[in-house]
Amino acid sequence: MKLSTQILAAFTLIILLSVADSYTNYMLSNKVHRNSKFLARSEEIIRNSNKTHKAIIDMQSAFRGYLLTDDRTFLTSYFKGLSYVPLLIKEQRRRIGNNNRQRSILDSISTLHNNWLLYSTEMIKARKEAPKSYENLFENSLKKHVGKKINDEISDKFSRFDRIEYRRRKHHTDTLLTSLKYARTFSLIFLTLTVIVGILSTVFIMFIINRRITSMVKLAENIAKGNFTKVKDTRNDELTALTVSLNSMSSKLDKNIHELRNRNDELNKFAYVVSHDLKAPIRGIHNVVSWIHEDHEKELSPDLKRYLRIIPQKTRRMEALINGLLDYARLNRKVPSEHIDTNALVHEIADSIVPRNFKLEIGNLPNLYTEQIKLEQVFANLISNAVKYTPQEDATIEITCRKRSSYYEFSVKDNGIGIAVEYHQKIFEIFQTLREQDEQESTGVGLAIVKKIIDDQDEKIIVKSEVGKGSEFIFTWRNN
Repeated sequence: MKLSTQILAAFTLIILLSVADSYTNYMLSNKVHRNSKFLARSEEIIRNSNKTHKAIIDMQSAFRGYLLTDDRTFLTSYFKGLSYVPLLIKEQRRRIGNNNRQRSILDSISTLHNNWLLYSTEMIKARKEAPKSYENLFENSLKKHVGKKINDEISDKFSRFDRIEYRRRKHHTDTLLTSLKYARTFSLIFLTLTVIVGILSTVFIMFIINRRITSMVKLAENIAKGNFTKVKDTRNDELTALTVSLNSMSSKLDKNIHELRNRNDELNKFAYVVSHDLKAPIRGIHNVVSWIHEDHEKELSPDLKRYLRIIPQKTRRMEALINGLLDYARLNRKVPSEHIDTNALVHEIADSIVPRNFKLEIGNLPNLYTEQIKLEQVFANLISNAVKYTPQEDATIEITCRKRSSYYEFSVKDNGIGIAVEYHQKIFEIFQTLREQDEQESTGVGLAIVKKIIDDQDEKIIVKSEVGKGSEFIFTWRNN
């Protein structure tokens, strides 16, 4: 599966969890809204029921007060209730709707109240207009508690009405609390799942990408070190193309390096054969010229003798060039590192190269763990170069070393003829020399060998010099 598909799948799962969370919360919120709305309506129904019952009780109290005192001021609440109570009952009917138990109870209350109104109206009218009729009513109705029975039944109806409403209200309150509890629970569950899925998806994808990139980086490091390994990759995603390219590059480099080593070996063999085969005729030419000079010295003219003296010089130069070329070709050979006393090494080289009349100053040089033959060739060529280009009079060669953060900085300085600025880079090219071509010891190979060794070791070398003011070669070298 491709990485983009995995990432898309992870985000899709997270989005689905978020949608499920949102949908669940939406449904629960609707339920909470419906129950809250019902509770608010129930609160209004209970309040209206209490107001209606209170208004009826006030009418009953006013009626009783009038009967006892014959004071019509008591009837103020009674007459007020005549218009107020029907409005309250009508409003209550609108709130509770039709076809339910409370509606039938409310209708019963309305009927009982109307019966009581007929009873109370007749009693009030008789009390005011017909005392004898009132006495009959008093004996037949009031003493028999007709009004009280109606009032008690109305109160009982109101109690039943309120109990039903309170039961419904409790049911919806419990449902509301349950909905709120579920809303919190589901929100927490979905939030936890979203966070877990997000973290696990991120960690999983990062682990896969990091592991594969790490393997590719390791492959690149191995290639840089010359170990042309390969990375196994069974996935078919965006990184597979990079893995295939790296494996292909590693295979091609391995093949090219193998071919290059074979060719270098062939080149070294060729250089050895050429140098060996070329030296023989050169020595033969040198010997023939020596024999001519020895056997026919008296027969030779001065010009011919001068020409014969030039031939040995050229043959010696040719032999030096062949030896230098052979040394240059052999630089590719890898030798193991070893512990080296650089101070002793430089003293040994100087003793074999530097003339006695030279002033030689060697500083405190460090001990290194490196390839001795290569460091020895660098010092030998630099010291030899200083000797070649320094006049014998008051000649001074100074060799020092400075410790830097992660490497050593060596310096070989002389007070010789110096090098013009325009030749500072050219002198490191093979067969480039500042002396005349007919001088035997100046082949132009020594500094080229130094530069090649320095480059192969990933080190640096610079020259500081002016004409007539000597030269200083500074190169870096790491302790392996």
